[in-house]
Amino acid sequence: MATPAQAGLGSPAGPAARARSRTGASVPRAIDELSPWDSSLAFLVKSLLYPVSVLIGLALALFACGEPFRQVYVLAGVLAFLGSADFLAVSPLRYASGSLPSPRTLLNATVRWFVVIAFVWALMSVSGIQGLFNSRVWLTWAVLTPPVMWLAGIGAQSAFRVSRRVRPINAIIVGCNDVGRLLERRLAEGDASSRIRVIGYCDDESAASAAANMLLGDTRDLQRLIRSRDVRIVYITWPMAREQRILQLLDVLRDSMVSIYFVPDVSIVNVVQGRVALINGVPVVGVCESPFYGLRELQKRTLDVVLSSVLLVLATPVMLMVAAGVRLSSPGPVLFKQKRYGLDGREFSVYKFRSMTVTEDGRAAFSAVKRNDCRVTRFGAFIRRTSLDELPQLFNVLEGSMSLVGPRPHVVAMNEAYRRLISGYMVRHKVRPGITGWAQVNGLRGGDDLESMRRRIELDLEYLKKWSIWFDLLILLRTAAIVWSDRRAF
Repeated sequence: MATPAQAGLGSPAGPAARARSRTGASVPRAIDELSPWDSSLAFLVKSLLYPVSVLIGLALALFACGEPFRQVYVLAGVLAFLGSADFLAVSPLRYASGSLPSPRTLLNATVRWFVVIAFVWALMSVSGIQGLFNSRVWLTWAVLTPPVMWLAGIGAQSAFRVSRRVRPINAIIVGCNDVGRLLERRLAEGDASSRIRVIGYCDDESAASAAANMLLGDTRDLQRLIRSRDVRIVYITWPMAREQRILQLLDVLRDSMVSIYFVPDVSIVNVVQGRVALINGVPVVGVCESPFYGLRELQKRTLDVVLSSVLLVLATPVMLMVAAGVRLSSPGPVLFKQKRYGLDGREFSVYKFRSMTVTEDGRAAFSAVKRNDCRVTRFGAFIRRTSLDELPQLFNVLEGSMSLVGPRPHVVAMNEAYRRLISGYMVRHKVRPGITGWAQVNGLRGGDDLESMRRRIELDLEYLKKWSIWFDLLILLRTAAIVWSDRRAF
């Protein structure tokens, strides 16, 4: 089941916003996949699906390898059970992807499972008992477990669907508006363990005729409908501007046994990584937040450190040749350092190979490079065209002031100018700036005119909304392709 928070509500109204809502990119999301409306059985199934699948995978591996069940496998099974219960978290059983768990869900669970089994192996190695474990069993266990989790998810979804049809929980939505219709869709396509069925709407507004086929009446009919249709949940999706009418409705509903949820509409803001949480029992709705928190921050930083270290080792000969070329081609330092705005708007020094005859600090004024710019040296034009001038920024990534992927950092003067001209400009600083980004792989590598900058900021904010570790890898792959084929760089 999905509560209002878990249904992903509070999305902006209107056609463009509704399009964003369907992608799930701009709506608050719940912290976990469990719901207060889950039955005890649903709670157990969702919590234990992955850990039990791990044990089934171990049993199948032992059977396939003809290995007898020994104490060392009990220890490995217990460690993997505990690790998967914590690290693989709760199994998401979604309707949205159709009758099967989505490939993305399976891929995410598989990667996490490999981390768990690697950790268990490392723990057993440190303990000096890995020699008691048949390596064929270990490999078979690692390979068999993801398909077991996939099949278990399919079975759980099918069982919950039958339960949903046999014993539904009837709900009514008060407010036939964009938020109400979004709520209806999300409940219909949400968690397979949900038994909530929206039977219709109640609304006092004539505009509700847009969904007349599901309009059950106005709020004066609500008490009668609750009794006659066995309604157990009422969602109120009216805007806060109708505060007085909402309070009156709440007084009426207190004379019934229904559960009441107020669904906030945050359409007045452009939601960036919105999520819902409780702070010592006080509900809060986040509307602008960094996508990197908890495990996400660890994933992002690990990717940055590992890849930048590998790239630095591989690129060292190239960097030495570029440094020699810069030194021999024109007088001046090899490296160019300039202050930029980084995470949370804090200043840092970005490193590049010098490609110009001038080295502006960019604090008071800044002139962007144009095609055939006389300030660019001949060798500088080459390293700019091939992006070799960006290689020293790998040191920025290692020190933590930058990331491999993120919004490109702008000079101080440019930030100060455009933050007054473009709404939401500074939100891009909720994450570390990147060597490459979503805007750059979409053809916006340069240009400082207002329209180009506005489009670049739109793509930067889209990156914040859509971020995942796989999205970063996609951008890196597209960057590698563009570096060799883009002839528009200068």
